[in-house]
Amino acid sequence: MTAEKRPIDEKIDALDAMRQESQKGGGQERIDQQHSRGKLTARERLALLMDDGTFEELDAFVTHRATDFGLADRKVLGDAVVTGYGQVEGRQVFAYAQDFTVMGGSLSEAVSQKICKVLDLAVKAGCPVVGLNDSGGARIQEGVTSLAAYGDIFLRNTLYSGVIPQISVIVGPAAGGAVYSPAITDFVFMVKGTGQMYITGPDVIKAVTGEEVTHEDLGGAATHATRSGVAQFVYETEEECINEVRRLLSFLPSNNLEDSPQEATADPATRREPDLRYLVPDDANRPYDMREIIDKIIDEEEFMEVHQNFAPNVVVGFARMNGRSVGIVGNQPEYLAGVLDIDASVKAARFIRFCDCFNIPIVTLVDVPGFMPGVDQEYGGIIRHGAKLIFAYAEATVPKIAVIIRKAYGGAYIVMSSKHLRSDINLAWPSAEIAVMGAEGAVNIIYRSEISGAEDPDKKRQELIKEYQDQFTTPYIAASRGFLDDVIDPAETRVQIIKALEMLRNKRDSLPAKKHGNIPL
Repeated sequence: MTAEKRPIDEKIDALDAMRQESQKGGGQERIDQQHSRGKLTARERLALLMDDGTFEELDAFVTHRATDFGLADRKVLGDAVVTGYGQVEGRQVFAYAQDFTVMGGSLSEAVSQKICKVLDLAVKAGCPVVGLNDSGGARIQEGVTSLAAYGDIFLRNTLYSGVIPQISVIVGPAAGGAVYSPAITDFVFMVKGTGQMYITGPDVIKAVTGEEVTHEDLGGAATHATRSGVAQFVYETEEECINEVRRLLSFLPSNNLEDSPQEATADPATRREPDLRYLVPDDANRPYDMREIIDKIIDEEEFMEVHQNFAPNVVVGFARMNGRSVGIVGNQPEYLAGVLDIDASVKAARFIRFCDCFNIPIVTLVDVPGFMPGVDQEYGGIIRHGAKLIFAYAEATVPKIAVIIRKAYGGAYIVMSSKHLRSDINLAWPSAEIAVMGAEGAVNIIYRSEISGAEDPDKKRQELIKEYQDQFTTPYIAASRGFLDDVIDPAETRVQIIKALEMLRNKRDSLPAKKHGNIPL
């Protein structure tokens, strides 16, 4: 005999029906359209991001309040964003995913309030936030209310910067004002073919400037990964992209009050690498790949490179040493001889500042011939942009360890985590050359008259270059002044860095009391 339903049972049934309704987004037809474009739905993306069964949705019953332009009859439970929290590898993470099946994922006042609530809760709980962006932009029917809603999000992105890690994933369009929330966050991931970001679309550009450009060339993943530098990570598929977001989170603390994460490792802290002695060519003008050095000194060769395709003359990324997360910065002799230009300076400075925000020690591998010369660089502001790198290193209070591999010339020597910018431990290989400039350039200036008056100028020049190298460019001069703490066998590089990291584990440093510095933006 079936028990008679009581009022509470009917209410539970109604609740279940509403919850099921909220799961449908814009309906099956819109979901099918999303899939036909090769895109996942908001909930499918969140399921990939979070550990199985851990996602808890918030605000599933929120609807917009607009009534103009027929919106009163177009209400969907949850509106155009899915928000909530869950776990990634057992650690709590907050997230929101814009739902393109509901009015193109457009931002309404209600959508903004849902996103703002998640951001506020994440800060209170001290947890990272991941935003999955797939939106047609502001909801035009709501007018200035929608614009104000963007401002509410931007404000929180800014206030919470440096407090919790914020990650943006561009899995669809992000146009106009929608691009600025991702731009404020710490890292931007993009999916090729579907992720696009631009302030104004191709039609507007053609109308205003006469230029013709496709959506993909204007704001696609390849453009932002190689030319603008807006995107730090680019992947072929949503599945790969979201999996790499999970990987990045494993390197990061949950908030600015935690130390960098530490994981168990089978890679011994005492591991020596004799092959490093022979990796750098004897000819100082020959290139090599700095990533080979990085792979040999970090745990298990697991290096997550950041901004891999932008400003490749400097390499930055996350790794572990003795199980502890570290940020790696290295000049790349394989590209433009590792010279510092505008893009490389900005790329490295932003990465350093992120590491400093979240207590991640910085390991710098130096092989830099100087700053890039040229009219374009000077007109583009290499002085101002190079100063950002100085500012970032000098301001950082996390443990800072630098190893000079080969060249460290001129102002670039100072900039690359030198002792003069408060680096804690500075080491050098015997191959290091530290000088105002290379031996050949110095000799041509200092001994100009002596060379021109010699019986065999070329022979005299080579003799003076060798003499200058032996006397002035070796690392022992810097070591004699305490600018280097030690000159080490390259085979001992990993061992020495890990010892320094352990010694600096409880490092405490501070800045003069002030509201904030004025970095040369």
